[in-house]
Amino acid sequence: MKDSAFTRRVLSIVRRIPPGRVATYGDVAHAAGRTRAWRAVGNIMMNCSTPDVPCHRVVAAAGGLGGYGGNLEMKRGLLRAEGVLVSGSRIRDFRERRWPKAEKPAKKPRRTPPRRLT
Repeated sequence: MKDSAFTRRVLSIVRRIPPGRVATYGDVAHAAGRTRAWRAVGNIMMNCSTPDVPCHRVVAAAGGLGGYGGNLEMKRGLLRAEGVLVSGSRIRDFRERRWPKAEKPAKKPRRTPPRRLT
């Protein structure tokens, strides 16, 4: 695996994902400072064999399992062992399990039209 600064940042971020939580490839790319590099994150995860990096906690967008070196059964089992509800190839409670907790965008104040003077 190529040991670039980006790779080191990605692995550091993935190590911080707590058990029972998941992050998308895009979430990790964003946290590593390269918002559009989700495919690079996927490649880093695919080629990572470091035992202290919980690659199984990185999933596809919208809670799909994504890949795991071709062993989805193992990824599914590791996530279930951490209490993550997995149904088929999707995480059932994805919004609650996502890390970091996605903040809802603040609602813009409703603008009232100016009053007409008659």
